[in-house]
Amino acid sequence: MIGAATKTRSRNRRELCAAAGALTLALLLGALSPTSVAAQALDELQASANISPNAQMLLEADELIYDNDGQTIAAVGAVRIDYDNNQLVARKVTYNQRTGRLFAEGNVEIVQPDGTRIYADKVDITDDFKDGFVNALRVETTDSTRFAAESAERTAGKVTTFNQGVYTACEPCKDNPDKPPLWQIKAKRIIWNGEKKTVRFERARLEFFGYPLAFFPAFEIADPTVKRKTGFLIPGVSYKSELGVGLKVPFYLALSPHYDLTVTGTGYHKQGFLTEAEWRQKFDTGEYSVKVAGIRQLNPDEFDLGTVDRAAETRWMVGSSKGRFQVNPRWVFGWDLLAQSDKNFSYTYGLNEYNTYLQRNDIYLTGLSGRNYFDLHFMKFSLQEETASAAAARDPRQPWVLPLLDYSWYAPNPVLGGELSFTLNGQGIKRYERDFLTASNSLPGVEGASGRVTGELEWKRTFIAPGGLAVTPLLALRQDATFVDLEGNSALLDTAAISRTEAYRTMATAGLELRWPILFSSTSATHILEPMAQFFVRNNERFAGQLPNEDAQSMVFDATTLFERDKFSGFDRMEGGTRVNLGLRYSGSFNNGWSAHALFGQSYHLGGINPFASADLVNVGAFSGLESDASDYVAMLGTSNNRGLTFAARGRFDEKTFEVRRGELEVAFSGSPVSVSGRYTFIQAQPLYGFTDDRHEIGGTASAKFDTNWRVFGSATYDIVSKTLVKDSIGFAYDDECFSYSLTGTETRSSTNPDEAPKRSVGFFVSLRTIGDFGTNKSAEVF
Repeated sequence: MIGAATKTRSRNRRELCAAAGALTLALLLGALSPTSVAAQALDELQASANISPNAQMLLEADELIYDNDGQTIAAVGAVRIDYDNNQLVARKVTYNQRTGRLFAEGNVEIVQPDGTRIYADKVDITDDFKDGFVNALRVETTDSTRFAAESAERTAGKVTTFNQGVYTACEPCKDNPDKPPLWQIKAKRIIWNGEKKTVRFERARLEFFGYPLAFFPAFEIADPTVKRKTGFLIPGVSYKSELGVGLKVPFYLALSPHYDLTVTGTGYHKQGFLTEAEWRQKFDTGEYSVKVAGIRQLNPDEFDLGTVDRAAETRWMVGSSKGRFQVNPRWVFGWDLLAQSDKNFSYTYGLNEYNTYLQRNDIYLTGLSGRNYFDLHFMKFSLQEETASAAAARDPRQPWVLPLLDYSWYAPNPVLGGELSFTLNGQGIKRYERDFLTASNSLPGVEGASGRVTGELEWKRTFIAPGGLAVTPLLALRQDATFVDLEGNSALLDTAAISRTEAYRTMATAGLELRWPILFSSTSATHILEPMAQFFVRNNERFAGQLPNEDAQSMVFDATTLFERDKFSGFDRMEGGTRVNLGLRYSGSFNNGWSAHALFGQSYHLGGINPFASADLVNVGAFSGLESDASDYVAMLGTSNNRGLTFAARGRFDEKTFEVRRGELEVAFSGSPVSVSGRYTFIQAQPLYGFTDDRHEIGGTASAKFDTNWRVFGSATYDIVSKTLVKDSIGFAYDDECFSYSLTGTETRSSTNPDEAPKRSVGFFVSLRTIGDFGTNKSAEVF
């Protein structure tokens, strides 16, 4: 002991609490806890401790020593302080009242309420937290990030300097904790500026498995506690046959808490420099963005002959914008628009959010309240296609939809004990060029303008009869009004194509549905058989083939649509006449972990005009399986088990010969270490749809782990008719708790021109947890 020091084991409670409280607050709130590299700045840490003014404190120590001459208070020997869910453990803790400095030494450990642990040999800091020093610092956070430094200094309450710092988000090896982690960043000095909210690394290097991979003389990043800060973002790399290797470098400008700007430059070694800029702005009720991009291609000849990519030299996209605003809790207004120099620029260069083959320009208003909804869209469809030939190009034939309206309403209370609903649909179509699908004059799109409004009222109620029979009567009334303006182009069409400029149609329906689920059970399985029958009486569809068909061109009759009241996919066509749908549904579960489901049925046209045998401008009913009075048979079967194996089969079979008209097979296994899936699709020739040959296609995906963290994956699609491997991809990846990496190579080929050279692309993706991602779009390696 020094001078007139005195020793005691018990003192006045107020003095004891004041001294220990000062020590605890200093060490728990300001004693050089993790830097922002560990994702929390010191100022943030002080605010996050949330010390309660009524918190109780517990101090345990072998001795509490007062040195009146030296004006120090020291807790010595197995010191433990618990204060408001914070804990401090050390061999000795000292507070110098004269200098205002606080000391903790000897295996210092601080545990914060969130579970973060801070270790040090020695901590020395002023009681105002502005200046301090810590020796042999080590931090372990709850998200498994780790930081260490030989020493750290804090000056002026603003700048903290870490000497010989090491940071990683990887957990240490359990069998060999001294083994270097998978990756870590080492720096001679790490300087955190609390005022500027920046972290500067000096003489830093990135190491993998203890071996240096990259060296940086100096670089500076934003404090991770700062969500938005001006500076460079992580770059990306890509490759595409026609473009070459591309290096993307984005620069972010945080202009305001409410708006920002990102400027990106991408250099392609074949095509030159692509410039992009995106403006984003947020409001209390929503947000919007505007994007522009442009390039002057150096080597257009790298693209195929006869493509818009080859014909264009200066290419740009301007005014592309997305927005969404919450008008009130029920209504949303928004838009998604694209304007570009040619029809394939955004697709070719993979511009984010605008790189899809079909681009829908859309302005919309949506309302939702319970089961009722309102949906209004103004749309222009664009195809991002490479075809330059005016005769073959499909993009100019795409329509303007002004507008498309959908409204659905359900009565809040039962009406006559049943459910009453109302549906409203309206559309206006404008097309400047007619769309011929084939030489047989199938006409998917009419040149000119057309519009239709449809309203339908439906009531249905379900009764449960003795024995479990479910009886559901149904009544529906639909009214259409259609208007057509061919704008003087009627001579270009077949004389039998469009014969009316206006039409009013009514469809009244009376229906009855019967379902009788029958349960069979045993000690090892449970089975449910459910015979089903639907009976609909309707008047005939009027003006079939005399009006445009814009929204009901897709027609697939299978087990999923067998019990649809109207099997047309849209409103331009309507199902009329008297029809019966019959089927048998099965589901079963077994004690060995297997389950199964199946459906088999057929549809019968009993009276009136069969709408599926009434040709329209796109021959939508042809080859559907419904054009005869007795339809084709449809069936589906699926089974799965609790070990990850699934199988599904769907098919449509000729009603006389049982020949397969359409079929799909799918099988998949998802387990460890292998996951595989395969599919086969067959569609019989449909000449009036433009498919003169049968279509056969097989495809599959596979992924296999050959180590705890390593996996290889691939996919392929093969066109059996043209004997072409349309697309194949292969890659490998590594994933663990702190690091992800993948490398993927893809080839695509034309099924119509098998001799054409394949197009190749390579993508890779690297992710260091808590640091960032690097490479191409991550979705490139997902199959």
